[in-house]
Amino acid sequence: MPSNAKFAEVAALAGDPTRAAMLHALMDGRALTATELSRAAGITPQTASGHLARMAAGGLVAVTKQGRHRYHRLASPEVARMMESIMQVASTLDVLQPPRTGPRDEALRAGRTCYDHLAGRLGVALADGLSASGHVELSDDGGLVTESGIALFDRIGIDVASLSAARGPRARVLCRPCLDWSERRPHLAGSIGAALCARGFDDGWIRRVGDTRAVAVTRKGERVFRDVFGLRISAS
Repeated sequence: MPSNAKFAEVAALAGDPTRAAMLHALMDGRALTATELSRAAGITPQTASGHLARMAAGGLVAVTKQGRHRYHRLASPEVARMMESIMQVASTLDVLQPPRTGPRDEALRAGRTCYDHLAGRLGVALADGLSASGHVELSDDGGLVTESGIALFDRIGIDVASLSAARGPRARVLCRPCLDWSERRPHLAGSIGAALCARGFDDGWIRRVGDTRAVAVTRKGERVFRDVFGLRISAS
């Protein structure tokens, strides 16, 4: 269990509005420069660099150097889960406020990335479909891929055995639920959730909506979600 001091340090780092804006910008799993993150937070690149240095020292952000550039990303899936949980708690405390409107908000509710897996109505529908078909089994605190699920994922080019065999300090749980902050129901996370999201982008089932976390289903994706997963999801 972390000490009270470490808990307070992490909470303070994530709780600053400017740093929260930059962490939110990294929630789609991409690595961004200080300049790109400064635009997301509405501050100068120099100020962003200071905030990013503090978050890197605190273990929330990892930095990769490539040529003259320094790219920043969330340090781990655990940081992404923390951010998603905070967003979910914040949304429950904001119920008396007028509902947010606008096409960008609707796009995020329809489908988005939660770090490296799918969330929103799309992510929840996918988790529901896989559960109803018996391909995955999800509980409040865990999940597993069944034999039929292994066969299904193999057909679309995802090797569950390789994902399960991952070892080391950064090895991830294969299958687990992640409570969706907008739908208040679980979507699919873990290495299998990340693999599904990556396959969706690589094969053109989904595409990003502008420079946001929102994702839209393509015509090809509409067919794949129907024929492979038994879901009726219209292309956007």
